Amino acid sequence: QVQLVESGGGLVQAGGSLRLSCTASGSILMNGMGWYRQAPGKQREMVARISTGDWTNYADSVKGRFTISRDNAKNTVYLQMNSLKPEDTAVYYCSAESAYGPDYWGQGTQVTVSS
Repeated sequence: QVQLVESGGGLVQAGGSLRLSCTASGSILMNGMGWYRQAPGKQREMVARISTGDWTNYADSVKGRFTISRDNAKNTVYLQMNSLKPEDTAVYYCSAESAYGPDYWGQGTQVTVSS
């Protein structure tokens, strides 16, 4: 059982930046990791994912603005979010993944972007 704890959310003006962190209770060396988000009234969507070999993929809506990275020594994955837009407002969730998709979820952290 892996426990994931997100941090770094908050309120920011449009055009600003935030960095989210997700720290796992154990090693993430063997897991792909992902960031997802869910806005009110919408389905949860993938934002960014990083494989064990540091291959990354991003939702089209965040390409060029968000960067996912991982520090296996710290059991932590990051999401650097730049040029934030009001439509980025959502609860952001971290996941630890297997080949079949997310196995574990964090509790989520709120990101609010004001216009």
